Amino acid sequence: MTHTGFDGDSFRAFRDIARPGPIHMINLVRLHARARYPDDREVSGVEAYAAYGQGAAPVLARVGGRIVWRGAMEFMLIGPSAEQWDICFIAEYPSIDAFVTMIKDPDYREAMLHRQAAVSDSRLIRTEPLSVGDNFAG
Repeated sequence: MTHTGFDGDSFRAFRDIARPGPIHMINLVRLHARARYPDDREVSGVEAYAAYGQGAAPVLARVGGRIVWRGAMEFMLIGPSAEQWDICFIAEYPSIDAFVTMIKDPDYREAMLHRQAAVSDSRLIRTEPLSVGDNFAG
């Protein structure tokens, strides 16, 4: 089973976490080799996701969001070895309202057409940013 979007119930539950302050969204993305546009244009998944990034970046900035971490997956030590991710990053938003504003923005929705064509599977995990500690537990 692949995951490329969310349903209404999941989105309501996501929004109903009533906590003020910033959120961090962990993004793990696997791309199609060839993007799957409705018009069958010849574009790679990498190129389509880059078009999504170009369209989404100004909206991310407009709502006060930013990318706080980016990495390249090298090896799955613990977990399903089939879960290989092409793109890994954490986006920070000043609030849940900022995230909601972004996904409702018409420019962002236009950029999402490229994401939908590019992505074969993904994970999007909401987290609360915490201070860094001296050990793994805090």
